[in-house]
Amino acid sequence: MQIAMIGLGRMGANMARRLLAAGHEVVGHDVNADNVAALVREGAIGAASLDELIARLKPPRAVWLMLPAAITGKAVRDLAGRLAPGDTIIDGGNSNYRDAVDLAEELAPRGIDFVDVGTSGGVWGLERGYCLMIGGDAGAVSRLDPIFAALAPGGDPARPPAERGYLHCGPAGAGHFVKMIHNGIEYGMMAAYAEGLNILKAANAGATTRMADAETSPLEEPRYYRYDIDVAAVTEVWRHASVVSSWLLDLTAAALVADPELAGYKGNVADSGEGRWTVKAAIDTGVPAPVLSSALYDRFTSRGNADFANKLLSAMRQAFGGHVEKHRETN
Repeated sequence: MQIAMIGLGRMGANMARRLLAAGHEVVGHDVNADNVAALVREGAIGAASLDELIARLKPPRAVWLMLPAAITGKAVRDLAGRLAPGDTIIDGGNSNYRDAVDLAEELAPRGIDFVDVGTSGGVWGLERGYCLMIGGDAGAVSRLDPIFAALAPGGDPARPPAERGYLHCGPAGAGHFVKMIHNGIEYGMMAAYAEGLNILKAANAGATTRMADAETSPLEEPRYYRYDIDVAAVTEVWRHASVVSSWLLDLTAAALVADPELAGYKGNVADSGEGRWTVKAAIDTGVPAPVLSSALYDRFTSRGNADFANKLLSAMRQAFGGHVEKHRETN
């Protein structure tokens, strides 16, 4: 099957490579000409502009976008002006599901299908395949099934698509909605691992507590916290038959082997939007989501956004109780 891929960054390029390996014809375009050239050397057809890309496609056309959410809407509209009834635009980025609903409604009168595909797999997708959560018209999704099957992890073709790594979740926006919740859960899982491993890291606090620190130390009985635990080794043992084993834990274990003290990281954890949208959906629908909300707020805290509030806490303690704050030394 022929398909165009716009946005040949790390994820888009690897998706194109996986499609090429499955025998599909890929027409690629990116603002970075070097990215296009790299894929052409691997068998793709390059296009220097949108007009050239459209000219190289046979109707009905299918164009997959792997772009930042902030520019996807404009790119869809630019592209739609060059397409014809029966063509399909696929958004595989981390866009807001509401945008997918709006764009599908906007394109419908032109006879252009809009399919939203939540795509999970990251930089490992070329090897492992991509988990695809798909929203859009059933007919358009069915026509694209060979593409989804090639990108997904795969398996016995006789098995249902969900068992092979892709699922038509519902009408426009459903794919991005499911991916949004997927990423919200991811925030919570990451926070749980990080908090638990941080407690293990602190398990030797009793051995390092000095008398001078006794007043500020949270330890009431230091002798119960004298374990010098190898956190990297713990993550490794948990990978084998443990209830908390997961691919995320595999990646965590590998990171700790490469950098046991995580010296190469500042700990300023970004959020790309999906966690916020998940919490908003929880509020809109009245569904309690304390873990996912807390995980999102932890990311805000990691970037220093709680510093002023923490200073206010110190000021209030000193004001009502005369507690003199000991300033933490910084390097």
